[in-house]
Amino acid sequence: MILPIYAYGQPVLKKVAQDIGPDYEGLEQLIADMWETMEHANGVGLAAPQIGRSIRLFVVDSGPMHEEGEEHLGVRKVFINAEILEEAGDDCFYTEGCLSIPDINGEVERPEEITIRWQDENFVEHTETFKGLNARVIQHEYDHIEGILFIEYLKPLKMRLIKRKLEKISKGEVDAAYRMKFRK
Repeated sequence: MILPIYAYGQPVLKKVAQDIGPDYEGLEQLIADMWETMEHANGVGLAAPQIGRSIRLFVVDSGPMHEEGEEHLGVRKVFINAEILEEAGDDCFYTEGCLSIPDINGEVERPEEITIRWQDENFVEHTETFKGLNARVIQHEYDHIEGILFIEYLKPLKMRLIKRKLEKISKGEVDAAYRMKFRK
């Protein structure tokens, strides 16, 4: 089922999310709904806070960010109770956007490489190092479960330039190609 994506201004987007266990009710369906919602919105990642759940869960499919013919270099995974263990490499800039903040993007500086520990949908623990675009998408979604939005990394001038747009999004004055839920 396609779920509404919570828009900028929703308090759940600014909360640090809680760990979950294998007994989390409806988890399998929730993950399926998150994949469907993300794909419907043409996203490459979606975190549970973006659908109103303050839990440490996100899905990533970075394949579409890779060059045509190299989509197989992407990552398609479910991350539960993730924890970034290490950041490495040079900090790199890349233009990011977010399904919760439609029509706004900006240059974000992030480490080129991360090592992260998480559990998959079967609660099997993994630790892996990701680089480049895969690391960037994972870091963006990880920030969501930490209550951080990509716009918090933007330069002050860029923030002043988008302030009015952010206010409009928080009031529901935005046209998105997918269902959104706004603050009342």
